[in-house]
Amino acid sequence: MRILLNGEPHDLPAPETVAALLARLGLDSRTVAVELNRLVVKRARYGETDVREGAEVEIVAFVGGG
Repeated sequence: MRILLNGEPHDLPAPETVAALLARLGLDSRTVAVELNRLVVKRARYGETDVREGAEVEIVAFVGGG
């Protein structure tokens, strides 16, 4: 299954939730924002929001600084 992840093609073995995708990528869900098909996904819904064939996913990591 192919999706666009931050503008680049990315293959997944099967549809999975946003939470599972973040885990697969080694990302902490508390430190990122996720947009799925141009809609922001609320963190509380990561575990129930499916990423399917052809989805466009943007993941932005928060970076601290001063």
